[in-house]
Amino acid sequence: MNNKKTETAVLGGGCFWCIEAVFRRIPGIISVTAGYAGGSREKPDYAQVCSGLTGHAEVVRLEYDPEQISYAAILDIFFAAHDPTTINRQGADTGPQYRSVILYGDDTQKETAEKKIAELAVSGKFKRDIVTEVLPLEHFWEAEGEHQDYFEKHPYAGYCRVVIQPKIDKLRLPGRA
Repeated sequence: MNNKKTETAVLGGGCFWCIEAVFRRIPGIISVTAGYAGGSREKPDYAQVCSGLTGHAEVVRLEYDPEQISYAAILDIFFAAHDPTTINRQGADTGPQYRSVILYGDDTQKETAEKKIAELAVSGKFKRDIVTEVLPLEHFWEAEGEHQDYFEKHPYAGYCRVVIQPKIDKLRLPGRA
């Protein structure tokens, strides 16, 4: 019987395929699930979220082992894996579903996220202001099956090769396709 304590983080940094592919390669991350959060519609689907009308962001829910990786370290990877200075956009992906957002589950996560953003704001790492939202997680809706493990299923698809693989390469993560 496994009694190991795990914790959960929910993050949105553009297309969930990208963020999912990055975090699948991080030691201490037990599972990564693509989904939707931060909007008003119950049980949204991909087409509804892509319309930009539901208020949801494409996000990933991470289950992780806090003895192997801290929430702060997860946020470091998150901020390295996307551009937190663009409103409703990551590269060519545009719309509110692609916004930078941290959905916290408790006050400790909220404080850690706010502290990390404040540190980054004065670090000089980014030339523009960080626009990442820090919001309470109200509900996570799991995305459809075809959006789970997308990069692993389609490593040679154009989007995967042009957008996702360079993120993995940039972060020097294991598991290159």
